[in-house]
Amino acid sequence: MFAAERRQLILEMVRANGAVSLRELARVVQTSEVTVRRDVRALEAEGLLDRRHGGAVLPGGFTRESGFPQKSHLATAEKTAIADLAAGFVEEGEAIVVGAGTTTQELARRLARVPGLTVVTNSLLVAQALAHANRVEVVMTGGTLRGSNYALVGSGAEQSLQGLRVSRAFLSGSGLTAERGLSTSNMLSASVDRALVQAAAEVVVLADHTKLGSDTMFQTVPTDVITRLVTDEPPAHDDRAATELQALADQGVQIAVAGASGNQGGDDVPARRAQRRDMPLPSPRRGQVPGTGPGLRAATVLGEQAPVPERTRVADLRRR
Repeated sequence: MFAAERRQLILEMVRANGAVSLRELARVVQTSEVTVRRDVRALEAEGLLDRRHGGAVLPGGFTRESGFPQKSHLATAEKTAIADLAAGFVEEGEAIVVGAGTTTQELARRLARVPGLTVVTNSLLVAQALAHANRVEVVMTGGTLRGSNYALVGSGAEQSLQGLRVSRAFLSGSGLTAERGLSTSNMLSASVDRALVQAAAEVVVLADHTKLGSDTMFQTVPTDVITRLVTDEPPAHDDRAATELQALADQGVQIAVAGASGNQGGDDVPARRAQRRDMPLPSPRRGQVPGTGPGLRAATVLGEQAPVPERTRVADLRRR
């Protein structure tokens, strides 16, 4: 394929989806990520798209949010690996909250096998994934349906979360930085996510490497409130993601790295299995519930909590 043909196809994909990762672009045009990155730079110079960390978006894409159909086709292998790893942190009998998103939907599919689990969610997709799980109780918030991501938002959703207390919250978003934490491009979604955080003793963020270093309009979870990040291993050339992960770890966020297997982006990528690597546990941080946190797991009740030892500690992400 000639460069002009590649760039036209790349531009059509970005226009159709709003945002596309470099890996996905490289897979579709059947070339390396290095070549795609050059094409994206050239298209940006012409003002036809904007580069973002790990991908490309329409001009002005900083404030634009892709709908569910577009998001569901982005970084699918990474989301699957992240969901596999994140499910390992959920134990029998826990009560948790799970926010809206394509990555949390993948997580919900795996939680269907956890007996005695109670899941509170504002996501129709999460609820649907658990609808036929006989041993899982699903509690939905109230609120107004936001069709672009099948989530319940607004004052009804926030009020229904008042007085709720669970062990963990699993959330995703549009961007994650060490400076601002997790963020999203929609104000209503951000407000509900903040209410979900208030209900949980620990906050687990699910974010693939393309979101690392990206910053969107509305902050949902400050960095000092994030207990753990579950992400995939950035490509070797992605220094920005590695730097951001190190900065998050330096601020006390525990990091769990999931390996996305298979060849992607036209490059030879060795198959890797999801893994955890031990890291020293950080000291309790501002905003963390006393008696809980990285070294303790809150008891699984929608009420009083008794901390119990956590059996698994997560790995240090410092690059080898």
